[in-house]
Amino acid sequence: MHVEQLRELGPVRERRALARCVADPDELERVWGVRHLLSCAASLPGSFDDLLDLDAVDELLSRRGLRTPFLRLAKDGTVVDPARYTRSGGVGAEIADQIDDAAVARLFGEGTTIVLQGLHRLWPPLVGFATQLGVELGHPVQINAYVTPPSSKGFAAHYDVHDVFVLQLAGDKRWIVHEPVFEAPLRSQPWTQRRSLVEHAAEKREPLADVVLRPGDALYLPRGFVHAAEALGAISAHLTVGIHVVTRMTVAQALLELAQEDLELRRSLPLGLDLADAGSLEHHVEETAAALVESLGSADTEAVAWSLRSRVWPSSRPGPLRPLVQASTVAAPELRLRLRPGLRVLLERERLVADGRTFAFDADAIAVLRVLLDGEEHVLESVPGDANVVLRVAEKMLRECVVVPL
Repeated sequence: MHVEQLRELGPVRERRALARCVADPDELERVWGVRHLLSCAASLPGSFDDLLDLDAVDELLSRRGLRTPFLRLAKDGTVVDPARYTRSGGVGAEIADQIDDAAVARLFGEGTTIVLQGLHRLWPPLVGFATQLGVELGHPVQINAYVTPPSSKGFAAHYDVHDVFVLQLAGDKRWIVHEPVFEAPLRSQPWTQRRSLVEHAAEKREPLADVVLRPGDALYLPRGFVHAAEALGAISAHLTVGIHVVTRMTVAQALLELAQEDLELRRSLPLGLDLADAGSLEHHVEETAAALVESLGSADTEAVAWSLRSRVWPSSRPGPLRPLVQASTVAAPELRLRLRPGLRVLLERERLVADGRTFAFDADAIAVLRVLLDGEEHVLESVPGDANVVLRVAEKMLRECVVVPL
């Protein structure tokens, strides 16, 4: 089957967002998932002030009507009850869990760390950055910000179930990193399941790294690596870019989903089965394993890919558009447009898949789509093909929010 994936934001090889997180993307490929990587500010394109700074943090906390769970507070490894820093929004905004900026100020002054969550959906510069980075990495990303008072620690030693880039925004922060106590944990395998092992590693083992991040520095940590951080001297702030990696288990889950089509695997086990007796299950386990191996061995790669796309793509929302402009724009020869930022699309011989929806097109329309969805800006009158077909396809893609006017 002829299939081509069209990516917006330019070719992945440009890695414009990734280049801000790591000095050597080729080195990252070599250590991906297996070792940490430090990139000093001098080796990166510039600071991260355009993404977020302390003034922006104050604005988010005081003027944006922020609600939980977009904010979380923690002190000395303990999460603070949201009731201590939320209140009603007041007249005309009777929302019970809006952030109380005065309460946050008091708690921060007492040594409490501020965690701004989901900034990839909330703060415009980070929306665009996350959109670009997710396309370049091929894995969904999220972004949180951690703002720690002087000489304070927000969270105890722990490991994450996703890879991270730490981007230091302000102040200095000491990071102590230890080898994993459990390698490559899945999202269902958080550090709290191995709390005693994590605590032992942090207290008794020699650290793998003990570094101080200063503004403009970046640190890559694979999932599973035990770590703790502490602000030094002044207010410290960093972004944590969480990379929700697609794993082989994700592929296995897609394969198992397809295995449901296998009749042998759908057959019932016999009456009177005693699940407490492992011996009575032995024969059925062997037969099931054999049927599963046969089913997996004959799996169609394209079918697996479709299943993976249905699981992974919805995890990353496309970039924002302007609803009023989008709805009122009419396809005309002089109109400039392009593929919606961050929208993952798949173009086949007679259909387009975009944002979980499928659209059927004839051959002439498909030829137009290959141009309109190549990630570049296009003026409709310059697109090859019959003018009426170009306008018809553009109008359809505008209404379905696949392309956006410029």
